[in-house]
Amino acid sequence: MKRILQGVALFSTAVICQSASALVIDSTSTDGNAMANALVGSGITISNVNYVGGSNQSGFFSDGSSVLGIDSGLILTTGSAWSAPGPNTSDGASTTVGTPGDADLDALIPQNTRDAAVLTFDFESNSGDLFFNYVFASEEYNEYVDSSFNDVFAFFVDGVNIAEAPDGQAVSINNVNCGNPYSGIGPNCDYYNNNDLNDGGPYFDIEYDGFTDVFVASILGLSAGSHSMKIAIADAGDSALDSAVFLQGGSFSDTPPEVSVPEPGSLALLLMGLGGLVATRRKQHN
Repeated sequence: MKRILQGVALFSTAVICQSASALVIDSTSTDGNAMANALVGSGITISNVNYVGGSNQSGFFSDGSSVLGIDSGLILTTGSAWSAPGPNTSDGASTTVGTPGDADLDALIPQNTRDAAVLTFDFESNSGDLFFNYVFASEEYNEYVDSSFNDVFAFFVDGVNIAEAPDGQAVSINNVNCGNPYSGIGPNCDYYNNNDLNDGGPYFDIEYDGFTDVFVASILGLSAGSHSMKIAIADAGDSALDSAVFLQGGSFSDTPPEVSVPEPGSLALLLMGLGGLVATRRKQHN
């Protein structure tokens, strides 16, 4: 992972370099079959697909390599997928969808959730193994780290979550971060990318204030026959501030997919003047 270390200087100049390519949302969709089929790779067959969520909570993205380390695939959000592309111009991008939360996610945190987007289907694996590439991103970073606004997502295979951070915790705001405010220290910090406007950013051409490296969800030695998959993401604590999961197209497979490392697509050198620090108004939860 390429993390940007924070620094302080006495004389101020701001320089922003945009990347040659940027994340694109191609379309939003509520077509569960189209979503699931976009994810399936080698050695996997699917059936009984169902999607529950708002009309703009899910869709298809492309040109994500320079930001996410994933070129294209499916996005599921707790707000609007249209808000995902950069540049990051708001510290509080938020769309309240008004959909319910998800009981399985509630139990995982544990906490009440809202604005859930959920894709479910049955699948069979030729080899008995399963792998999946994804990136988790959120506007809750960094100022709501270690709060009740602990947005979360999971991949449940036969009811068991296989989407875990490197230390084995569920992937959520409070379990993958580098502190509040950003300090370079936190749970799974080596796998987190800071993009927060109030902590030196933006560094990446994406709206979200922080996101993970590419994580691989996997399970080995599944029994023969059909198994259930549930992909779910939701707001926690309230319905404000969007989070998203980016799922690599074709990576739902029985062989390990390639993993890339995100590189800064936007570099921002935010330096301090002799007059001191500039006070920035924090966003508020509704």
